[in-house]
Amino acid sequence: MKLNYKIIFHFLGLLLVFNGGFMLLASLVSFLYNDGVTLQIFFAGLFTIIIGIVTMLLTAKHKKEMNKREGYIVVTFGWIIMSLSGTLPYVLTESIPTFTNAFFETMSGYTTTGASILNDIEILPEGVLFWRSTTHWIGGMGIIVLAIAILPLLGIGGMQLFAAEAPGPSGDKLHPRITDTAKRLWLIYFGYTAAETLLLKLAGMSFFDAINHSMATLSTGGFSTKNASVAYWNNEPVIQYIIILFMFLAGSNFVLSYFAFKGRVQKIIQDEEFSLYFKFVVVFTVIAALVIYFQADISKSTINHPMVWGEGESVFRHALFQVLSVITTTGFISADYTLWTPFLVVFFFGLMFLGGSAGSTSGGVKVVRHLILIKNGFLEFKRTLHPNAIIPVRYNNKAINRFIVFNVLAFFILYMLSFIIGALVFSMFNIDFESAIGLSASSLGNIGPALGNFGPVNNYAALPPLAQWWSSFLMLIGRLELFTVLILFTPFFWRNR
Repeated sequence: MKLNYKIIFHFLGLLLVFNGGFMLLASLVSFLYNDGVTLQIFFAGLFTIIIGIVTMLLTAKHKKEMNKREGYIVVTFGWIIMSLSGTLPYVLTESIPTFTNAFFETMSGYTTTGASILNDIEILPEGVLFWRSTTHWIGGMGIIVLAIAILPLLGIGGMQLFAAEAPGPSGDKLHPRITDTAKRLWLIYFGYTAAETLLLKLAGMSFFDAINHSMATLSTGGFSTKNASVAYWNNEPVIQYIIILFMFLAGSNFVLSYFAFKGRVQKIIQDEEFSLYFKFVVVFTVIAALVIYFQADISKSTINHPMVWGEGESVFRHALFQVLSVITTTGFISADYTLWTPFLVVFFFGLMFLGGSAGSTSGGVKVVRHLILIKNGFLEFKRTLHPNAIIPVRYNNKAINRFIVFNVLAFFILYMLSFIIGALVFSMFNIDFESAIGLSASSLGNIGPALGNFGPVNNYAALPPLAQWWSSFLMLIGRLELFTVLILFTPFFWRNR
């Protein structure tokens, strides 16, 4: 079956229109704050919209069907097109004059990685800062999921796109119709963003800082309006606890949030992934807090650090904040965890491979995959003793199809291979071992802060241009969970059957 190129380009045009619309919103913010770059951002949005509309008009007469292959192409190239067009506000305002740096920052935004090449964030115009956070917010739930909510207007079904955008092992749907699923997801996402903005404003943040940090939190992105990230508010614990709460929610399955709003709390209690996710956060926070309390001097690893509510509370808060930030791949920092102890450096490096829940905005391997791997590993002992017995892996009291188990095993092997190859390529740019493995794990897991020269209090400005492109590629395959992108590199994908 030949690829339906017209529908692919038609959809890419639609994504450009969406992207341009958000740029116009950023230009409005720029106008309201009178930051001097309103016209540049406005023209960036207008140009993007025009290109999108022209593309849609040229491909208006297309076959209204999309198969899986076309879905994978649209998602992968959609992310690339969004990132390419998303560089315009940076380049036209000269906030990031070089294209490589601008593309890296934009890809980091859309993939919700949060790695930045900017040395001084606070001097940027408000419109540019808002656009930077908006790229997170769009990428968090997925511009694809947003777009399929209106696909029926175009006569196109969106299930293929949803499968490519969210290829995790969990197939939970809120509603039988994929369009209604997308609408409900975005309603929850928008509601959480508005709620966090309000709470942060009431806790003492400016409205501008509040909305930017809310977009970065719910997308598990990590871009901040301050050079010190959330450590800027170390003297205001309430602000950090609010961000902790919403990081936890953003790292959990949004389907469970829907069940909670419908009063179906039992569904949440019975969910094995959520239970393990919660236990991970509790156990790892206790471990980190105890090590910090007895072995580290927390005041040396933080800035603006008065003991507002006592040393014990401060240690607990920073441990919880950093554990959640890394597990959910948000990437905010309240302290430089690489200065705590060597044990905690390795500890947080290990957490980079955990990830949040399936159906969340976080990156990484995802808790449900670890759960399935652990269960299957233990069952192998039983199968060894009882080779003729049929012993399936169970998840939420249901037997899992063995092909899902194979998929999880294949994903994990591919993820680790990608990490190793990623680190090897970084080392080719004369990057030291600690920095190379940190960069690879952080880029692939969409985390942001890495290790070594690219740790929590540093940025990616020192990364060579070619290494920035490699990091951007790792961000992309990590955000789209490997298979969606890497399948495009196989010869049989392009073979007409």
